Amino acid sequence: MFPTEIVPEPTPPPKDPLDSGKTPSPLAQALDFEVDRVIPVVQGLAASTSATDTPFERLVGRMRHQGSFPSLSAAVINIQSAANSENQSVSELTNEVLKDVALTQRLLRLVNSANYAHPNRGTVSTVSRAVSLVGFDAVRNLALSLVLLEHMKDTRHAALVQDEFLRALMAGSVASGLCTLASESEEAFIGAMFQNLGRMLATFYFPGEAGEVRRLVASGTYESGEEGASIKVLGVSFEDFGVGVARLWSLPESIQRCMHRPLGLPPPRPPELPLERLRWAAATGNAVVDSLLLGGGGHLSMVAERYARCLNRAPKDIIMAATKGREKLTALAEALVIEPTPGSVARQLLLAPDAVASQAAEDPLAQLALRASPPVLPGMPGTQGVRRNGPEVLELLAAGVHEIAAVMSEPYQTNDVVRMVLETMFRALAFRRIVFCLRDGKADTLSGRFGLGEGCDVVAQAMKIDLKAQGDLFAAVCTKGVDTLITNATEARMATRLPTWYRKDVGAQSFLLLPLLARGKPFALIYADQDAPGGIGVDEQELALLRTLRNQAVAAFRLPN
Repeated sequence: MFPTEIVPEPTPPPKDPLDSGKTPSPLAQALDFEVDRVIPVVQGLAASTSATDTPFERLVGRMRHQGSFPSLSAAVINIQSAANSENQSVSELTNEVLKDVALTQRLLRLVNSANYAHPNRGTVSTVSRAVSLVGFDAVRNLALSLVLLEHMKDTRHAALVQDEFLRALMAGSVASGLCTLASESEEAFIGAMFQNLGRMLATFYFPGEAGEVRRLVASGTYESGEEGASIKVLGVSFEDFGVGVARLWSLPESIQRCMHRPLGLPPPRPPELPLERLRWAAATGNAVVDSLLLGGGGHLSMVAERYARCLNRAPKDIIMAATKGREKLTALAEALVIEPTPGSVARQLLLAPDAVASQAAEDPLAQLALRASPPVLPGMPGTQGVRRNGPEVLELLAAGVHEIAAVMSEPYQTNDVVRMVLETMFRALAFRRIVFCLRDGKADTLSGRFGLGEGCDVVAQAMKIDLKAQGDLFAAVCTKGVDTLITNATEARMATRLPTWYRKDVGAQSFLLLPLLARGKPFALIYADQDAPGGIGVDEQELALLRTLRNQAVAAFRLPN
């Protein structure tokens, strides 16, 4: 257990006068949320800071000195005021967006991206058309999100701000995908995204303090994690800081409540109140992102099990929402022309295998990256072996994921989990054989250890992957961490890259490679094969579950990230 430090309770942000009958604070009285008074009021805050001000008020005063906060506040309030008008006027919202040329361009790029585009409607070139096609709430949410990015980019810390923006965008996408009602979907998106508002603002306006918070979180000094660390450094938690600013911006009460993550364990059934359902959907979206940053599928499976019942969803639905959210984030980052720095938080989220596959033009190995394809069915030309139909494969894979997650929630043996992973893959996809390779101590070699199926012992004994070997396909796949499917190992260009031991002792004509990495370095490999060319195929859902199983194997080793 890490040492803990007793820290003071967070000072609450200014109360919204609409929430109680008490006399509003001087700060709330000063802010009447009229658009034309936002800038002078916030300027006044900076001038009036004193020893009696709350930590929140002092932070707002400091933000004014950074230059962009008044204009950011005005932009957010203008957009929200237009969206909150009695008739939700398309013209009012359109006019507010058009005031900012950069915001307009980015919004139209998003609407024309693959996530929103429709083959029969052509290019969308006007904001008003975007509202009619995508929806009023969706455009409002995109505008509110993008205005943060536009006003918090001109700084030497822009890369960190972009990271936080994409992290929040991913959480919003996942939360939105978990809602069944369109109205709740839009609210969950903005609620999940704005749960990260305090961290985003601190990263931009107080980079030194934000860096100290990250350092304390990484050191494990506080059992409460980021909350305790941010209170220690800023005097107020990131969450309360964000909610306080949301009040200044007069964001809807429903969004402000969503920004408060619910406490305690998720309820065993969906809450009856719509607002509570939104809070849990938003919390799930952020928990999914946190789990992916912690270490992938093993953590993600536990999150899926924990939150599934309160959302009236199956755990596999949450896993699929994470996969789709990752794919959507990659497309959105491309549309927004955002390129995260190598090793950054956002890069971890964007480097989904499908995103790696998109780099095929730059990396020849990426052309072999595993991606979804139509399922291979018995009797199809050029295939052999027994291949179950799609629903049965999904059922077997999902059952394995859930069973392994349950095992890992209690004390377990690593070998037991790895064997369960291999057995699940082997049974579901009817491989001829599957073999697990592990690194030899500190040597740069992976050796076969055990497996399942025909001749697995012989193959395991033969597998010796020299990670330093030049031109070796297995070494390149493991070193780069690219999930790879070889559909025809007899092709001339492929045969030259296969190691001698493979051509001599294995010789399968189609095979699958799933590397296991820790801190970006390979420590193990899952190999599976079929006799005939084209004998392995997986669809999108099967692919997501396969990768979840592989990541559970990674998590089973309890390696540091």
